[in-house]
Amino acid sequence: MSDLIAKAAIDRRVQEIIEPVIADMGFELVRVRLMSGKSSTLQIMAQKPDGTIEVDECGQISTAVSAVLDVEDPIIDAYTLEVSSPGIDRPLTRLKDFEQWKGFEAKIETEELIDGRRRFKGELAGVEDGEVLIEIEEAGETVTIGLKFEWLSDAKLVLTDELIRDVLRSRKDAGQIDETQFDDVETIIDGDEEND
Repeated sequence: MSDLIAKAAIDRRVQEIIEPVIADMGFELVRVRLMSGKSSTLQIMAQKPDGTIEVDECGQISTAVSAVLDVEDPIIDAYTLEVSSPGIDRPLTRLKDFEQWKGFEAKIETEELIDGRRRFKGELAGVEDGEVLIEIEEAGETVTIGLKFEWLSDAKLVLTDELIRDVLRSRKDAGQIDETQFDDVETIIDGDEEND
């Protein structure tokens, strides 16, 4: 089955090299992209199984990945290594991501035209038989369509107030953030107009 973790051949080669290293450290690889411009950047997104990652853990992954990439040397040109979290409006790169983020808004693009379009935006409705389900507006009605995972070329969550609120609450519940840090943010997000 295809996945969106690594699209280009060089990205897939890097994925083969680094995924076991990252997995041995207790992390999941979310995405690999070698982006070229004036200078090349190898972007690696990773997370723990619970969806979190700390800055120092990104540094540990960077050190471990740098060592193995220096030995294997799959990238010819000089590049900068960037290890980060997927972020709140994260890319959806694995079939399980579409189930995990069910109920949230996403943008999905397909390789080929599907019913005359390549871009779909709507609420994720889970996964069924290898298809990503998404509720979209069509002719003034909400319809649920299924897109085969292997048809997808890109997918990501849309940054909404609901998504931010949910992510902040889950981090707070997990004790990963100091809740007093975000009192003002939650007040704004919840639409609470009262002053402290």
